Amino acid sequence: MTENVIEARGLGKHFGDFSALKNVNLDVPLGRIVGVIGANGAGKTTMLNAVLGLTSYEGELKVLGHNPAKERDALMKDVCFIADVATLPKWMKVVDVLDYVEAVHPRFSRAKAMDFLSRTNVPLDRKVRALSKGMTVQLHLAVVMSIDARLLVLDEPTLGLDVIFRKRFYQSLLEEYFDEERTVIITTHQVEEVEHILTDVIFIRDGEIVLEADMDELTQQFIEVMVAPGKEDEAKALRPIRQSSTFGRATCVYKNIDRETLAKLGETRRLGLADIFVATMTGEGQ
Repeated sequence: MTENVIEARGLGKHFGDFSALKNVNLDVPLGRIVGVIGANGAGKTTMLNAVLGLTSYEGELKVLGHNPAKERDALMKDVCFIADVATLPKWMKVVDVLDYVEAVHPRFSRAKAMDFLSRTNVPLDRKVRALSKGMTVQLHLAVVMSIDARLLVLDEPTLGLDVIFRKRFYQSLLEEYFDEERTVIITTHQVEEVEHILTDVIFIRDGEIVLEADMDELTQQFIEVMVAPGKEDEAKALRPIRQSSTFGRATCVYKNIDRETLAKLGETRRLGLADIFVATMTGEGQ
């Protein structure tokens, strides 16, 4: 039986009359890279904060066998986290940051951090306050990626970085950090940059999980058809989840319809994750 790193049942969070999370049920197995995708305000960060023990919540939640609200100290020995806003002591030099983390965290590898930083332009003798936003994020990533944690939570980890470093980071994450004994959770708006490394995906809207799927299975489920002239009625009869118009021709998105059937309507293509997200969140079939 596969070990679950996260188990949530009826997870909820309210701010006054506003429900940030609504009855979330979730299982995240060990050894997966999970993308949590949602619009601003959908509840992504609130859910992660509950998992990390940073906010109170309703319902039941276990992370690596711990109750985050009551056992955060024990939990954080096996968890690393980077938020969308990198926060490091601004008065420290980069080398001082490495010294500090090495002194307080037994699972930190200075050699790995130095190797990671060697691929950047971050100067070891400069204070954090003198670093650019991009350099600060690179330093934070170097520290986090060098800690041997069972659960790595990345909330918009590459925000503010250029496209070349973003690609290098995700490649390093896949090749040098991730293995079957670790689980990674990523939230990002740059969906196209992470879909190739994800094993699972969660769509969240208005505090509710509206889709939870294996990536390989998900990309097999959704097909877009550019409908041939005269086939519009047949296409509509198959009840697409989303309809639009491209170059004057009807375009329909279907879920769980046989591709051979759809090929009779026109040209077909499988959707990328960003398109699947849009189709799921805005589709007419909901």
